[in-house]
Amino acid sequence: MKKNLILALLFSSLLGVDGYDVYKKNCASCHAESMSRDEAKRNIKTLKAPPMVEVSNRLKENISISDGDEDVKRRVVIAFIKDYIVNPNIDYSMCHMGALERFDVMPSLKGTISDDEKDAVSTWVYDRYENVKF
Repeated sequence: MKKNLILALLFSSLLGVDGYDVYKKNCASCHAESMSRDEAKRNIKTLKAPPMVEVSNRLKENISISDGDEDVKRRVVIAFIKDYIVNPNIDYSMCHMGALERFDVMPSLKGTISDDEKDAVSTWVYDRYENVKF
């Protein structure tokens, strides 16, 4: 997995697009970067969306690959994120029902985010929370 992180960082630096910068520009106003489950419970009334750590973990928990290949799973999760941020849909949401009731489905970023930015932020969301639990 270290090899994937190095490749992702190299790829994003070659493109000149940093996933964390894209997150800060497009996602941070709603999704807190990181917080514990207890912090989220204490701040539930002020949160606009689930914390990004929870989003990443839910996707990784719910998207499974039959042969267990982690590289394939990583690519599938990243592809899902890239599509979902411009085509959010309740039918494809991986949020808990309570989160959907509280936050609803996120607004589409279609027309506000480039393909390079989608690639960068989707990769960042997966890799940033590789071993972080909510």
